Amino acid sequence: MIPFFTSQTIALGPLTIQVWGLFVSLGAVAALALSLYLAKINKLKKEIVWDLYLWLLIGGIFGARIFHVLFYAPMYYYANPGEALAFWHGGASSLGGFIGALAALLAYARVKKINFKEFLPYGDIFSVALWLGWAIGRLGCFMIHDHPGRLTNFWLAVNFSTGARFDLGMLDSLFSLVVFVVAIFLYRRFAHGKPGRTIFWTFLIYAAGRFGLDFLRASDLRWSDPRYVYLTPVQWGILVFLGLTTALFSSRILQAWKQLNK
Repeated sequence: MIPFFTSQTIALGPLTIQVWGLFVSLGAVAALALSLYLAKINKLKKEIVWDLYLWLLIGGIFGARIFHVLFYAPMYYYANPGEALAFWHGGASSLGGFIGALAALLAYARVKKINFKEFLPYGDIFSVALWLGWAIGRLGCFMIHDHPGRLTNFWLAVNFSTGARFDLGMLDSLFSLVVFVVAIFLYRRFAHGKPGRTIFWTFLIYAAGRFGLDFLRASDLRWSDPRYVYLTPVQWGILVFLGLTTALFSSRILQAWKQLNK
C-alpha cells in the first residue's frame, strides 16, 4: 500500500507554484518536444507542428473547462458564475479537453485549408506525444489526490484518511504510459505506409481502458464525480466515441461489400 502524501504548492520566495499545474505544464512541454523531434526525423514541417500544438492546447484548455462547468459542478457555477472562467482555481474535464482539441483541429484545418490526408502524418506524431504528456500531467493529479477511487485492498492503493483507495490520477498515468509504449510500436510499424492508424488505435485503446478505470472512482464521498444513469460523464463520452467508430467501420465494410458484389 502506498502511504498518503500530498503536495499542493511549491513556494519559491514570493512565487507560489501549483503542483498540479506544474506537472501539466511539464507534460505539455514534453509532448511538444517529442512532436518536434518526430517531425524532424520524418521530414515534416515544424511550422505546422507549432501551429497545431498551439491550436490543440488552446482548444483543449477551453474545452476542459467548459465541460467541467457544465457536467461536473453545474449548480456551483450557477450560484457562482464569476468562478466559471477562473480556470486557475482548478477544475478541468479530460473529455472536454479531447473534444475541445478536436474542435480546434477542425477549425485549424478549415482556416489553413489542409485536407484530411495531409493532416494524418502530423496526427500520428501528436498521437504518440500526447500519451507521454498525458502520463506526466496525470502525475499532478496523483500528487494532489483529486481523483480518489473506491475502497480497496489492492497493492497500489493509497492510504487515504477515509481508508485505502484507488487513486485514479496514478492509475490513469500508468495506463497512459502503457498506451505511449504501444503508440511507439504502432508508429514505427504504420507511420510511413499507413498514416492515421496510430491515431485510431491509441485513442481506441485509451477509450476502452479509461471506460473501465472510471468504474473504480469513488461514489461514497461528498466530492465524488457525478453519475448520470450510473456512468460518469467521461464514460458517456466514450460510449458516443465508440458508437461513432462502430458506425464508421460498418459504413466502410458495407461500401467494400458493395464494391465486391458489383
